[in-house]
Amino acid sequence: MAASLIPKVTLEQWRAFQAVVEYGGYAQAADAIHKTQSTLSYSVQKLEQSLGVQVLEVKGRKARLTAAGEVLLRRSRQLLESAVSLEAIADSLARGVEPRLDLAVEVVFPYDELFCLLAAFSQRFPDTRVELMESVLSGGHDLLVAGQVDLLVSTVVPQGFVGEPLMRLEFICVSSPEHPLQSLGRPVTLQDLKLHRQMVTRDSGPQRRFSAPWLEAEQRWTVSNLSTSIRAIKGGLGFAWVPRLQIEQDLQQGLLVPIAMEEGGRRYGELYLVYKDKDAAGPATRYLAELLLDRCQNMEQAEALDVDEMD
Repeated sequence: MAASLIPKVTLEQWRAFQAVVEYGGYAQAADAIHKTQSTLSYSVQKLEQSLGVQVLEVKGRKARLTAAGEVLLRRSRQLLESAVSLEAIADSLARGVEPRLDLAVEVVFPYDELFCLLAAFSQRFPDTRVELMESVLSGGHDLLVAGQVDLLVSTVVPQGFVGEPLMRLEFICVSSPEHPLQSLGRPVTLQDLKLHRQMVTRDSGPQRRFSAPWLEAEQRWTVSNLSTSIRAIKGGLGFAWVPRLQIEQDLQQGLLVPIAMEEGGRRYGELYLVYKDKDAAGPATRYLAELLLDRCQNMEQAEALDVDEMD
């Protein structure tokens, strides 16, 4: 039984096959991965002999996939990715505590709370460097997909990843007290909003593929940071839907005022916590994730109590 589970093809042979396909031929692949052309050719021949199928056919100077090769190429990529992931897990276990933790957090998260969390984290793991990246929409998504962050806090969960719900965010449409929308003497409609300037926070992803679902105004000023948008709104330069947790103090002090809308003045979004690879996560990464989950749960419970008291 055990002997039947031993693969006929080595990872090195699968990698040689992939390289020839990726670089369009044996000579190009040999240069790219620093192997001799004869070594790559021998590896692919052994692979074909072991499997009993032809995966490549050479036409001129080009190596082209056969129908069987196309199927096996897809599966072999999954195999190598799993092998690399397995080695990463072993490396994490061998190293113990991570020397560095890369964290991407969408700007709608309450950053005062985040810094309190990071302060608690540093008490437990003082030698772990934290690289914090502030993201908007697809920015964090792209960082995670590229493997550049260990943890992501975002409203967007990339395909192929599992997001754990952190908290529900309430977004309020606000302006300064002196803004014309505050003096209409009636509920504000979406048509009214379209006659005024909206402050928009730019998607930080390189392709800017996502946008918030409530971008309606033709007049827009786009900024790269939510705090800049809030500062502009307080200065009377426009309106926007802003996370209530970010502007509690401004609301209490009257520096920002909710726009009394006919409908849609309050909207909601979900924040998720996403691991790059939970199995490979070290103790520092897991501890920070626990802090985030616990704190967000406490914030939601406190918010629910506030609503009950208001009622």
